[in-house]
Amino acid sequence: MTEFTSFAVHVPEVRLEPDPLDPSQIVSGNPEVSGKVLWESEDGTQVRGIWQITPGVVTDTEANELFVVVSGRATIAVDGGDTFGVGPGDACVLREGDRTTWTVHETLRKAYHITLPAG
Repeated sequence: MTEFTSFAVHVPEVRLEPDPLDPSQIVSGNPEVSGKVLWESEDGTQVRGIWQITPGVVTDTEANELFVVVSGRATIAVDGGDTFGVGPGDACVLREGDRTTWTVHETLRKAYHITLPAG
């Protein structure tokens, strides 16, 4: 891993950059995604950041991720698995490869850590 300086950010106030969705992921509504990578390992297998999505319904294929919701609400349905609601203060773990449908009820902002496969 790359050496880095310890830091703190106030997640609700971090300025995010647009990160357009692939139109094929949008099921309904006009959701918009933005985010900011705060740190990434030199080998690209560890990523920490902030991500936000506005209301709508989208599909995704998940990475190995832990996130904590800072604001907003969504229902996440895992194909062949559970459906759960998340809101402020909730921690969620998603398994790499899970196919999900996100129904975002209120603009959701989360802080995340993703572990990606090497190489």
